[in-house]
Amino acid sequence: MIAVKVCLKVTQEPLKRTPVVLHIDADDSQTRPVLTDRSGVARFELPASTGRVLVSGVERYHGRLDGEILVDLWSITQPADDSKGMPGEFPTGSNAYPGMTTRAVRVGDTEVLTDSEGYLVDPSDWSEGFARAEAALEGMELTGEHWDVIRRLREHYAGHGVQATVRTLIAQLRQAWGPERGSNRYLHKLFPRGGPQKQGNRLAGLLRTKGEH
Repeated sequence: MIAVKVCLKVTQEPLKRTPVVLHIDADDSQTRPVLTDRSGVARFELPASTGRVLVSGVERYHGRLDGEILVDLWSITQPADDSKGMPGEFPTGSNAYPGMTTRAVRVGDTEVLTDSEGYLVDPSDWSEGFARAEAALEGMELTGEHWDVIRRLREHYAGHGVQATVRTLIAQLRQAWGPERGSNRYLHKLFPRGGPQKQGNRLAGLLRTKGEH
């Protein structure tokens, strides 16, 4: 039997009714989704093998599939003015290519590379300090509302493995902020250089998305 236990990294709270899929390397097959139980465990009556564990559609483990496998995810419940506690499972490694134009952003005592528009070359270099430094270069000072959007963008990516659409973000903010501020127009006032899909993603340390506007 293979048992996948899914919990929050900080509190060790089990995540219930979370879909788990095994991708078996030997025959390149996938199991049907199995929901975690009250203890956060999804069980598969399969022999030991090697492969991947996908939680809510995002790969969280690759290796030996045998016995109990622990998948612990970062807590994403943070106050509206603080986003630094959500590294989640983000891409790592340089996205640089030959001839790419880069610039250095000073964050404390280090320099972090971005492309010419301000997107991180290596998403794992993101920090709250980077968001503040990049925002200053773009002529803005981050407020609690900016941090709320940044937190939601990173939270969505951590939970789904893809960037949030503007429609998804507006739906969340309309419920939290009300219809006047939870609108596309207001978001573009907060993030005047391309709205949340461009400037928001840059400051959240996420990569460029298709159909940005």
